[in-house]
Amino acid sequence: MTAIPSQIVGLIERFERNLDAYRNPSYNETQLRREFIDPMFEALGWDVANRAGHAEAYKDVIHEDAIKVGSATKAPDYCFRIGGVRKFFLEAKKPSVNINADPTAAYQLRRYGWSSKLPVSILTDFEEFAVYDCRIRPNSTDKAAVARIQYFSFRDYAEQWDKIAGVFSKDAILQGSFDRFVEGTRSKRGTSEVDASFLAEIERWREVLARNLALRNPALTVRELNIAVQRTIDRIIFLRLCEDRGVEPYGQLQALCGGPRIYPRLMERFTLADQRYNSGLFHFEAERGREAPDTLTPSLKIDDKILHDILAGLYYPQSPYEFSVLPAEILGNIYEQFLGKVIRLTAGHRAKIEDKPEVKKAGGVYYTPAYIVDYIVKHTVGKLCDNKTPRQIGKFRILDPACGSGSFLLGAFTFLLDYHRDWYVDHQRARHVKAKKLYQGRGGRWLLTTAEKRRILLNNIYGVDIDSQAVEVTKLSLLLKVLEDENQETLEKQLRFLHERALPDLSANIKCGNSLIAPDFYEGQQLDLFDEEEQYQINAFDWQAEFPEVLSRKNPGFDAVIGNPPYGTSPSSVESQYFRQKYLAAKGTCDRFSI
Repeated sequence: MTAIPSQIVGLIERFERNLDAYRNPSYNETQLRREFIDPMFEALGWDVANRAGHAEAYKDVIHEDAIKVGSATKAPDYCFRIGGVRKFFLEAKKPSVNINADPTAAYQLRRYGWSSKLPVSILTDFEEFAVYDCRIRPNSTDKAAVARIQYFSFRDYAEQWDKIAGVFSKDAILQGSFDRFVEGTRSKRGTSEVDASFLAEIERWREVLARNLALRNPALTVRELNIAVQRTIDRIIFLRLCEDRGVEPYGQLQALCGGPRIYPRLMERFTLADQRYNSGLFHFEAERGREAPDTLTPSLKIDDKILHDILAGLYYPQSPYEFSVLPAEILGNIYEQFLGKVIRLTAGHRAKIEDKPEVKKAGGVYYTPAYIVDYIVKHTVGKLCDNKTPRQIGKFRILDPACGSGSFLLGAFTFLLDYHRDWYVDHQRARHVKAKKLYQGRGGRWLLTTAEKRRILLNNIYGVDIDSQAVEVTKLSLLLKVLEDENQETLEKQLRFLHERALPDLSANIKCGNSLIAPDFYEGQQLDLFDEEEQYQINAFDWQAEFPEVLSRKNPGFDAVIGNPPYGTSPSSVESQYFRQKYLAAKGTCDRFSI
């Protein structure tokens, strides 16, 4: 049995002695955290104040200086990590809150944990200590006791210290006790993974939007219908994520539900986003040096009821999702599955959702696990950057030639951001702050400026995919990463003083095309044998023309190529015939060739 530390005994005695004062509503959450929560978890072995001076990526504890939006908190108070990997959240409440009975506090914590795919998390005001199973989908009607697997009063701490320290101390996690506790408390009843749940949600959006758009816009082609549905969903998700991260005013999409003509008013929000972000996701006006603007979606008709149901369901208390903590890899996993299906049109112009032929052939969509992405990035991009300065790294070009939803590019971009931030912190920090590359954000964390993140993204990250929808999702994931840790104040400062929109246009970096087929595919072919749809599907890609700044005499190519290989085609396809002629005919291996 582990003896309770003397500092915990002192905290218990002090809390008991001044209980009435602490229960007074004037005693706030910040005071509680400093006087009780911080020392309690220091006694559990956590470096709460980062006295060891670890780099930002490897701090034991991240203090989220919570963003208040109305009565809602938009970030958990503490995130406890091992090696930079989240293990559990802790949400603190002042002692005037009755944690045992208050369902609001429990629902808030469970939304954080469930949205982040963390199995358990803690709700405490020191007077009470509650542990919740965050694998159970939260519901706004749940009572405080739902999914609660442990509960202690501060008067129980001395007797129950073994149970607390045996799960939530740093040593307990390093020795596997935390994982054994998590597995031992697993209950299948009521569990629903956030990615599966959100995938089902956006698949439902796709179905109702596709049917309504096909009905109300009879001139739409099947390709236009797919584009319109995808862009509408991407834009809604982007703005809703920005709201929960404090980048956009909270509730602006929800406010559209309060009147008629929802889609025209939603388009007004999209147009404002174009002025603010400069992203191809919102691009409605022709501009020099940019790809053609979107002239399709502004003129569409969508019924109010369809959009009302989608938008209203994205907010507390109806929504179980807390978008401020939804990890990027989960969003990528969701989209990878989502992109496995496509909208078809029947003879009567009715929308129907089907598996893509290549997905049907492969037996489903396979998403690369985050640990594999991390391993490959570390051993390619990591080796490339080892002991290099940011100036040297600025010359590197990293490519995923079949990027899908962007998991490898996002992993590479994240690695580069962390590397640059830590290098700037360790080398003449004040100089880099003055140069507007680095700043100190909430909770004292060192962060890269938006301008620096944009520079790294445009300099280093390149991708190609044959699926135009996948290209848009890759852009979406990368742009959301640029906005991570930003808020309205930092973006407004950039817009006002730097006269720049917040996000880069990625059309020169992330391209749509068949990375295996060059333009010489068409040489000697009778183009009239290929209809428009077949040419669109072949989508030959000219590497030199699309990436002239990378593939030229001055810059002879990419420095690192990462990712999964592209899906193959059948041996009888025109692409396979092209490979035979281009690569294998001279070697006499055509008879054994198949893809």
